[in-house]
Amino acid sequence: MDQTETYHYHVMRRAIDAIDAAGDQPLPLADLAAALNMSPAHFQRLFSNWVGVSPKRYQQYLTLGHAKALLRDRFTTLDTAHEVGLSGSGRLHDLFVRWEAMSPGAYARGGAGLTIYQGWFDSLFGPALVMGTTRGICGLAFAAEAGKEAATTDLTSRWPKAQFVEDPEFLRQWAVAALGMTGETQLHMIGAPFQLKVWEALLTIPSGHVTTYSEIAQAIGNPKAVRAVGTAVGRNPVSWLIPCHRALRKSGALGGYHWGLPVKRAMLAWEGARADAAEQVQ
Repeated sequence: MDQTETYHYHVMRRAIDAIDAAGDQPLPLADLAAALNMSPAHFQRLFSNWVGVSPKRYQQYLTLGHAKALLRDRFTTLDTAHEVGLSGSGRLHDLFVRWEAMSPGAYARGGAGLTIYQGWFDSLFGPALVMGTTRGICGLAFAAEAGKEAATTDLTSRWPKAQFVEDPEFLRQWAVAALGMTGETQLHMIGAPFQLKVWEALLTIPSGHVTTYSEIAQAIGNPKAVRAVGTAVGRNPVSWLIPCHRALRKSGALGGYHWGLPVKRAMLAWEGARADAAEQVQ
């Protein structure tokens, strides 16, 4: 990934602001491009290359009503018969993710004895902080809304007794595969048993689709634990790869997002546009 990808996110963030300011009125290409201080031709080319659809079409994915449309058209019913183990694997985007979980006892020790490597990388959704052990990525945060200092403090506070080492080169192969959605990456999940069940359920949601917090609670065999599921979704330390952004409220509201709602909207818009573009090619 390079700084071009981060630039794309900042342009999209400004596009969200412009679309929100217009209310329910769609913005013509010329007006939207002008709001971003770009020529219509440049804006058209930028987004067509990035997500595979025109800016006019892309606006539909950035509107607040897009979440409701996703629930109507791309709702995923999670398999309630699926037994949530801790040794499975999931397909996410075009990326094969191999993962293993830390034992509950090790988690309870707050990361004591663990060496966690960290480094900053550019991504589709702004600067990304990647953390990992020798077993795989254990943390992925986006700083476009929260800021780098807050993102770093947030992740390091989850494992207060771990030793943190700045070493982006150690993580580069996994990080490039994860953020570029090419090749194979590994995850080392560090969480409480209930959290791990919720995070594994999230891994079953296909790119371009969504589900609800209540559906996740049902899938893990605890249908009354909707509030606890929401908390576990919010505490997911590996954003994007474990797709907490695909969990919505039944009403169609986006709900919260730990790294900022504009990032969540951008992720859903990017995935939705690419999924539709791929279907049209087929």
